[in-house]
Amino acid sequence: MSNRITPLILAVALFMEMMDSTVIATSLPAIAADIGSEPISLKLALAAYLVALAVFIPISGWMADRYGARNVFRGAILVFMLGSVACAFADSLTTFVLARFLQGIGGSMMTPLARLILIRNTPKKDLINAWAWLTMPALFGPLAGPPVGGFLTTYFSWHWIFYINIPIGIIGIILASKYLGGTGHRESRKLDWIGFLLTGSCFSGLIFGLSVVSLPALPPIFGVSVAIAGLICGLLYIVHARRVENPVLDLKVFEEPIFRTATVAGFVFRISIGGTPFLFPLMLQIGFGYSPFESGMITFIGAGGAILMKFFLKPALGAFGFRSLLIAGVCVSGVLSITHGFFTAQTPIWIIMSILLFMGFFRSMYFTSLNTLTFTQTPSDLSGSATVISSVSIQLAFAFGVAFAALLLEGLAFVRGVEVGVAEIQTTFLILAVLTFLSLIPLLGLSKQVGDEVSGHIGKTVS
Repeated sequence: MSNRITPLILAVALFMEMMDSTVIATSLPAIAADIGSEPISLKLALAAYLVALAVFIPISGWMADRYGARNVFRGAILVFMLGSVACAFADSLTTFVLARFLQGIGGSMMTPLARLILIRNTPKKDLINAWAWLTMPALFGPLAGPPVGGFLTTYFSWHWIFYINIPIGIIGIILASKYLGGTGHRESRKLDWIGFLLTGSCFSGLIFGLSVVSLPALPPIFGVSVAIAGLICGLLYIVHARRVENPVLDLKVFEEPIFRTATVAGFVFRISIGGTPFLFPLMLQIGFGYSPFESGMITFIGAGGAILMKFFLKPALGAFGFRSLLIAGVCVSGVLSITHGFFTAQTPIWIIMSILLFMGFFRSMYFTSLNTLTFTQTPSDLSGSATVISSVSIQLAFAFGVAFAALLLEGLAFVRGVEVGVAEIQTTFLILAVLTFLSLIPLLGLSKQVGDEVSGHIGKTVS
């Protein structure tokens, strides 16, 4: 039982963060109307959260080593709660963006530290079960988020979607204080301030620049310039990291081929699906005329498929291995993504929900398999850097996905000389589906026996 307590406690933070993101996606049109903004402009609020993640995730490992992982984990939950309260009191686009940035500071420590604590306290042979126990409760966030957020927004007020984080956060802090042990202080080292500034400037520049390219209030050249500046900072960091002893992100971890392949494949895949939480509620509410509650009751089924998958993952990995499951996850997800481009207001709800159910199942199969495989061969002395880099990659990819989807929407509407509507959303889904299949390329280079010592697949294939 003790090997389950840690991932279940850590899952509280993931539950809160994942529910928050799905709740907001469902309620974006209502929030925009109340604060006097356009739904498409609220991508700035989504981007602000992701910018905060990208800026502060790189120092999460250093913070854990300096102040203790449990202390920082509890503090991160507290900051996330304060940001939630600030979001509820926001009355303009500016204040809402700032509040989401504060939330992002808390989120930047919660999820990476949950992964870091799990990796440091779990033998590699137990990683599959540990990831399942970590993500199982967390998946109830997306499951509960859309219907709860839609219900509160439709029948009460969107402000309440942020207040629900408070009791969840309090429970997380109490459980971490009482049960989370063995994650105290490690060796202290000086913070690589130059590296921190360069990585923060790189990630925030890329995310913010791409997000504002299509924003009507700002000239596109501004967003392009910021993104280029971010890219330059990234190149400077690569040079810097090779010259210092303890860089904030140790790029030596990319010398491990499985970590490198898994990170690249996951990055491309997440870009392709990163815009879905932004696009799908827009299609249902603005395009098809559903209320936030009705929209939430439709989209929550995807999380149900993800939870269902957890019961089949370990046997499936034992039977087929990591490579086969990852390739199948990409192919099925890509095909199902194509169907989104053909949804109309007349499409039966049961068909939409069935597709979302299977999509949630296969995407979760892909992500859990990939997350486990990523760290199977990572040296223990690089586990901190590997976890942080993986977390940065995940958040950066999703940020690119949101920005890319919004840019496609605006670009298609501009070319066609119309307002953003169902046709533009459908075309965007089709373009993103094509991008999904590109994530197959790095996976095809994996050995058929990759990760067999973790999955147990080798015993199934040797006759």
